[in-house]
Amino acid sequence: MIYQPSEDSYLLASIISKYVKNKSVLDVGAGSGILAETAKKSGAKSVLAVDINSNAIKLLKQKNIPAIKSNLFSKIKKNKKFDFIFCNPPYLPEDKREDKKSQKITTGGKKGDEFILKFIKQAENYLNKNGKILLLLSSFTPRNKIISLINKSNLNYKIIISKNLFFETLEVWEVKYNNA
Repeated sequence: MIYQPSEDSYLLASIISKYVKNKSVLDVGAGSGILAETAKKSGAKSVLAVDINSNAIKLLKQKNIPAIKSNLFSKIKKNKKFDFIFCNPPYLPEDKREDKKSQKITTGGKKGDEFILKFIKQAENYLNKNGKILLLLSSFTPRNKIISLINKSNLNYKIIISKNLFFETLEVWEVKYNNA
């Protein structure tokens, strides 16, 4: 199952063009490729997409988007740095009623923040000194551990766009080093 674009994907995609011209971009958990495609069309210098799903990688390559099968950053070269790293992560808390296939693309762990915490811990190693992470979160995602990790990692964040839906609020966070 490949995550198909929804309100969260469209919200993040709506702001990408303001950031990526002549920049190197990594799309983590690329799914259908909407963010990587938007970056490519917006003049990014380079775009790389990663996903753990083999079918997503096939689809991305069919769309002429460079793609690597990777669990987060596991297959990215250790010395590779990017100007922008995008992530529309699975961010919902576990719901035992949801089927297993769907859970893989929507559930961020038991509480909903576990995937994002792993992502942030690894992403900072692949971010250029003046680079930025664009990360999508939901009002259902617990924030305390995420904010604490950002602060401990010499990073800071600000909400750059949000959208209220009838059942949740979506936010895009810009995360960068304190000195950037």
